[in-house]
Amino acid sequence: MKLLVTRRMTDAAERALSDRFETVILDRKQGLSPDEAGAAMREFDAVMPTLGDQFAADAFQGDLRCKLIANFGAGFNHIDVAAAANAGVAVSNTPEAVTEATADIALTLMLMTARRAGEGERMLRRGDWTGWQPTQLLGRHVTGATVGIIGMGRIGKAIARRCHLGFGMRVLFHNRSVVSALDIPARQTESLDELLTQSDFAVIAVPGGAATRHLIGARELGQLGKNSFLINIARGDVVDEAALVDALQQGGIAGAGLDVYEREPHVSPELCGLENVTLLPHLGTAAEEVRTAMAMRALNNLVAFHEGRPLPDQVN
Repeated sequence: MKLLVTRRMTDAAERALSDRFETVILDRKQGLSPDEAGAAMREFDAVMPTLGDQFAADAFQGDLRCKLIANFGAGFNHIDVAAAANAGVAVSNTPEAVTEATADIALTLMLMTARRAGEGERMLRRGDWTGWQPTQLLGRHVTGATVGIIGMGRIGKAIARRCHLGFGMRVLFHNRSVVSALDIPARQTESLDELLTQSDFAVIAVPGGAATRHLIGARELGQLGKNSFLINIARGDVVDEAALVDALQQGGIAGAGLDVYEREPHVSPELCGLENVTLLPHLGTAAEEVRTAMAMRALNNLVAFHEGRPLPDQVN
């Protein structure tokens, strides 16, 4: 079976993939365009893409050799899964492999933003720090605060556990469906507005895609208010970035922590110029063992496909 892997992987992952299939691994930083994605599907039996590869509807045209897109990552909003299904192409993802690392990044952003860690490091590196002062860089205490989690899937639950067990936080959450059997105390709110108005930290953990695009806009940021923080580890376009910039500039919210961006990898200069926002370059799963585990999860789906078995993680 001919397999295309669209980005370089960890050494362990590349060895495992190459040992099992006739594998071509691209050495590039830019994602595939829809034309390139279509050409890949006409040449290879399976493709293992990543975030940034544009498997839009236009890519699924013509006589496709590919019958499986084994996505490297839990999120797959860069793949038109309906168009794939219509073209007879299955799509899988790597859900459980990313959970704990992504939750860790959410807590990293909460702490960095509330305690002004990025601002403090920039001050020190500039040589502007003159020593400890009682009122210098006063931030927000995280322990005992209220966190509101938007999206209570695997990652949302992992964030909730860290917040409650690690920091004694009160946990609220908003989810499209009723969530039960949680292993920590948490309350599901009836509306997103209720969650936002009661949260000191609102953490976004919903899937990307048309259904959640601009879920958080000017109105929602107004509900969150000037004393609270927004954290996004989901997908960048869940937040209206222009509205977020305005809220940060005007003091409409206390601050934000972002690992994802609406037009990624472009980050607006306005965001980069603000001190009350922590910006990370999509580090959610950036640990070697996690990235290897993601590739192994994708490999499980590739092997199942090759052997004619049901895909463990099929999404369409």
